[in-house]
Amino acid sequence: MASITIRNLDETTKRKLKVRAAMNGRSMEQEAREILKSALTQAAKKHANLADRVRAIFGPIGGVEMERLPRDPIRDPDWLAERE
Repeated sequence: MASITIRNLDETTKRKLKVRAAMNGRSMEQEAREILKSALTQAAKKHANLADRVRAIFGPIGGVEMERLPRDPIRDPDWLAERE
């Protein structure tokens, strides 16, 4: 398992972590692991579906109507070999 060191943690943050850990019956180290795990899980869920995220950002400004481009029929896969 990997480990990290956090430097330059201000005293206020350290004190809050210590109090929170005590309230949850954990060590400061375990509390920090739980905080990181929770924050990263929430971030992953928030950005899990790109299409939903794009809709959430751009939906309020409305949609854009675009004309459909004509499509060619699907080509036979052998056409590439014939070109070579």
